[in-house]
Amino acid sequence: MSVVVVGNGMAGSRFVTELRTRDPKIPITVFGAERQQAYNRVLLSNVLAGVTRPDHIGLVDPSWYAAHDVEAHFGVEVVRIDREAGLVHASDGSATPYDTLVLATGSTAFVPPIPVEGSDLTAARRLPEGALVFRTLDDCREIAAAADDARRAVVVGGGLLGIEAARGLVGRGLDVTVLHLAGHLMERQLDPSASKVLVRTLDRLNIRTRLQANVAGLTTGPGGRVSGVELALPGGGSERVEADLVILSCGVRPETGLARDAGLSVGRGVIVDDELRSVTDPRVRAIGECSEHRDEIYGLVAPAWEQAGVLAGLLAGTEPDARFTGSRQITRLKATGIELASMGETHWEDDDEDVEVVQFADSARGTYKKAVIRDGRLIGAILLGETGTAGTLTQLYDHESPLPADRLSLLFHGIGASPEAASPVRIPDAATICHCNNVTKGQIRACWQRGARTTDEVSRQTRAATGCGSCRDAVEGIVSWLDEQDSVTV
Repeated sequence: MSVVVVGNGMAGSRFVTELRTRDPKIPITVFGAERQQAYNRVLLSNVLAGVTRPDHIGLVDPSWYAAHDVEAHFGVEVVRIDREAGLVHASDGSATPYDTLVLATGSTAFVPPIPVEGSDLTAARRLPEGALVFRTLDDCREIAAAADDARRAVVVGGGLLGIEAARGLVGRGLDVTVLHLAGHLMERQLDPSASKVLVRTLDRLNIRTRLQANVAGLTTGPGGRVSGVELALPGGGSERVEADLVILSCGVRPETGLARDAGLSVGRGVIVDDELRSVTDPRVRAIGECSEHRDEIYGLVAPAWEQAGVLAGLLAGTEPDARFTGSRQITRLKATGIELASMGETHWEDDDEDVEVVQFADSARGTYKKAVIRDGRLIGAILLGETGTAGTLTQLYDHESPLPADRLSLLFHGIGASPEAASPVRIPDAATICHCNNVTKGQIRACWQRGARTTDEVSRQTRAATGCGSCRDAVEGIVSWLDEQDSVTV
């Protein structure tokens, strides 16, 4: 059975490595539109800020493919799928047959049709010089080059990517303003109170925020370069926010053009069942951001990697009963000066019926914590600024476990009988440490016992801390504790 994978991003590359681990002989061909090796998109803001080198966020070394007998075509875009003949046609003129086709085409940046002053073009078709999107490593490089000649930057969009872009730009010394249409930042993940704390945190980082900012257009100066953003004011009229650099972070859209042209059923994404098969054609599978499962599109790393593992087990035959039944979305943001974990239903307030809300806010210090409880189970949580109990909350949320009687232990370490202790010795082996890759403390311990003695070695073997990176401190703590125990034993 030959497998062709379209897309070499975080979902596609993970699926290829998972499949090859399970079956060393199955013929695999992968196409990637980007020329570089697969990389961790979560860490792009660190690259933009200049604190991480682009070659340090790679997921799979280019030499891995040849060493593991995977035919890889990087910088080659698939332009057409012929389902009847079982062929994919690529931009280099090749036609590759498949028995199973895996679509992992991800998402593309959404650029709204914003008028560009002084031009008959719209931003939906073309952006003026100095106006860019933030989605790929190439985007990151282009923004970094443009930032060298800029002083004032405007980020349009105050969602997760917009905040990450703003943090990266201020790290390069730019004067940064975030313009957001909604009434509070990251409205999908945060409630208004958390947003207020985040605004103050950004202000301390020299990032200004303007909410309910209705962008009416881009302005250009000499040579057609962007010179600012035009805002439509509520009472009529307009206001111009000057900028040498404009980053449009207005969300993403699943890349479904190939699937739609091939006649596959597409809603917001390629519609798949629990075996990640297209509901139109069982020879076609879809994973990651381009797939739609039970009316849900997952735009985060952990669900995409979970899908990759499920599909690899099914195609290799090692886990024939594996099914993807859905995933709880947990958003994490970890940039210099900002730490955030958000999950589930966060919009409930303490005066809402049928829910219990536990909250703590210290906006002067950039801390906000909230747990939302229904019927004794955690249904939502926000940790901003201090995320020490994020692992505890994630496990309780994931497993719908009963909660401790002392609710404050959900928000603060060392209070009551929190399921997660600060010392690694008290963390049970079954506790999940890396939620992106579903790595437990027991797996880290077993890896250490097999000879891995550094965090980097443990990460390479278990993949812990290779997703969002928020668990790296916990992994380092466990490895350090194991080293101490070993020295005591000796």
